[in-house]
Amino acid sequence: MFRRRLLTVPGYLIAWVFWLGALPVWLPLAIIVDVVRRNRGVALRSATFVGVYLSCEIVGIVACAGLWAGGIVLPMSAARWEGLHFRLEAWWGATLFGAVVRIFGLRVTVEGDADLGCGPYILLLRHASTADTLLGSALVSRPYGVRLRYVLKRELLWDPCLDIVGHRIPNVFLDRFSDDADREKREVRDLARGLGSRDGVLIFPEGTRFSEAKRERVLARLCASGHATRLAYARSLTCTLPPRTGGTLGLLDAAPAADVVVCAHTGFEGTVSLGQIWNGAILHQSIRVQFRRIARAAIPTRNDARRAWLLDEWRRVDAWVERQQLPGRS
Repeated sequence: MFRRRLLTVPGYLIAWVFWLGALPVWLPLAIIVDVVRRNRGVALRSATFVGVYLSCEIVGIVACAGLWAGGIVLPMSAARWEGLHFRLEAWWGATLFGAVVRIFGLRVTVEGDADLGCGPYILLLRHASTADTLLGSALVSRPYGVRLRYVLKRELLWDPCLDIVGHRIPNVFLDRFSDDADREKREVRDLARGLGSRDGVLIFPEGTRFSEAKRERVLARLCASGHATRLAYARSLTCTLPPRTGGTLGLLDAAPAADVVVCAHTGFEGTVSLGQIWNGAILHQSIRVQFRRIARAAIPTRNDARRAWLLDEWRRVDAWVERQQLPGRS
């Protein structure tokens, strides 16, 4: 952990200083590139967002250092310590999401009556790009004050703010190549213990970002394994990957009073790769987000029935996304 931070913290600071110092160089260069490519300012917008991202990182790192130093001078309770870091996490994510919306001219529409300010609940979020990882902060934690605990992939620890804040409050960073799957399942289950009325857990049931290439790999793997039922189900999904049920079912077991909120969204498909962003696929996109709440009483108690319920719910997510992407929707 500390060796990683010895690389990331100075590295981000150097990158921020370089971005700021090189402003007289990259600003006119980005304008020239945009004029030549006639791509509605993608280069300038992208370079600007890089600066906003690096600035948020620096502010976050400084704030973490301040909280650490302040905690030594004026000791605080564990609840206050966690609360301040939850607020910092929400600010960081909501600020970055707001920057994406404004810089790239996105239009965001949110629908559904999920009573997001009332916990506890488990938030199941579709994963289509890096940008959708900010939805929890921007649309839930920041506006409603809900303290979301995250199940994230370990690679995100190379972001120093996520690394530092993420280890000071309850979160789990999974190693997708771990040889101790049982330990990681326990960590996910433990994350849902002790949830209060202002708490929730966010998990991406697909486990990775959706893409057509990944969908084809999943289908090929299931075809080779001979799991006809699972293959048929995966083929029925056109816009999402089959959910990995273990994490969600473990959270439900550990939090018997928690409802489930399902978040479907579309419009971020143009941010899957840097190439798409560079070609302007994200510009002026219409982002639609739907929150749908399922009361705990409506969720089966038996494990096999609960697994079937989850697969059905994810099929509903897939159908909703497919409808939004039909020609003529705007």
